[in-house]
Amino acid sequence: MAKKSIQARQVKRARTVAKFAEKRAALKAAGDYAALDLLPKNASPVRLKNRCQLTGRPRGYMRHFGISRVMFRDMAVQGKIPGVTKASW
Repeated sequence: MAKKSIQARQVKRARTVAKFAEKRAALKAAGDYAALDLLPKNASPVRLKNRCQLTGRPRGYMRHFGISRVMFRDMAVQGKIPGVTKASW
């Protein structure tokens, strides 16, 4: 499990990206790159990292579910994810 400070930093970045999204889009469309440089660095969506919503794990992230492969497997076996069953043939 990731440290709480890392998870909090990620949430803060996501909020900053959402806050400046319209302004960034307008500046990019206008081609005003000098004004883009004045925006906070964390306003760029490139700085976001996909992390598990439950544990904060950065690797093995499953985009469709928003969780890591480890948590996906645990929840699927427990039957907490509807429509997902363990394969058997």
